[in-house]
Amino acid sequence: MALKMPASMDECVYFTRRLKPAVVAWVLREKCPKCKKGIVGKPRGPDGKVKIRAKEYVCPECGYTAEKQAYEETLTANIQYICPKCNLSGEHQMPFKRKKVKLLDEESGKEVTADALILNCKKCNEKIAVTKKMK
Repeated sequence: MALKMPASMDECVYFTRRLKPAVVAWVLREKCPKCKKGIVGKPRGPDGKVKIRAKEYVCPECGYTAEKQAYEETLTANIQYICPKCNLSGEHQMPFKRKKVKLLDEESGKEVTADALILNCKKCNEKIAVTKKMK
């Protein structure tokens, strides 16, 4: 299925590269559903910088706006991984919907809840979680 890596971060809504487990995940921006010309992204301020904390996505061509959560649920996550159990190198596409997962925090030794994209290895069915960056 050969996934296409983004040429720059301007093409992505989300990008992460994790070492444990070895995962690269990205979500590409999509074309505007209204005008089919512009690529929907976060709005820009008067100085031209992207407003990273904005709660909506905007089409620069026609001005179409979509709520952040509703827009992100329509996107597709592309994931390249190396399974920590069987060392299989694989690729996976899935909807960009994060689920709550309980993980062991290595620093404190306690269990914490985090948002993650969850996929299974194609060979050994090992569960691989791509967690949202923990604070």
